[in-house]
Amino acid sequence: MQITSKFTIAVHIITAIDYFKDSEKVTSSFLAGSVGANPVIVRNVMGDLKKAGIIDISRGRSGIGLSRKLDEITLFDVYKAVDCVNDEGLFHFHENPSPYCPVGRNIHKALDEELQSVQDAMENQMRKITLADVVGRTRQAIQEEAVERRG
Repeated sequence: MQITSKFTIAVHIITAIDYFKDSEKVTSSFLAGSVGANPVIVRNVMGDLKKAGIIDISRGRSGIGLSRKLDEITLFDVYKAVDCVNDEGLFHFHENPSPYCPVGRNIHKALDEELQSVQDAMENQMRKITLADVVGRTRQAIQEEAVERRG
């Protein structure tokens, strides 16, 4: 079980768009450099974010910007935008438990509801955390780093 890196790449992209909006022309190449990922991957994630109404992309002078305010975007919105989890859910169950084994016949009954409960709890927590929270903590870390360097 693992959520793909597309999720953290998307959060990084949104954070960088906000952080650099007044000082840099934010482009996919610029973002790829910040993320440290292939520009094609970054463009694909940006396409998902655009489709979800989280970012705007223009070819002109303005580059890339946010479509919504940071406090209106949750981690859950980003998670859903980049399709981190398919319709099967967060946990991928092994394909063919043996119907001849009592454990194999019943493991789904014993575990499916519990795993769904875990996924629901994670998703509910993600709904509570906004990108404003993440950007705020990022800005704080940048300020602390600057103080340490001077220090």
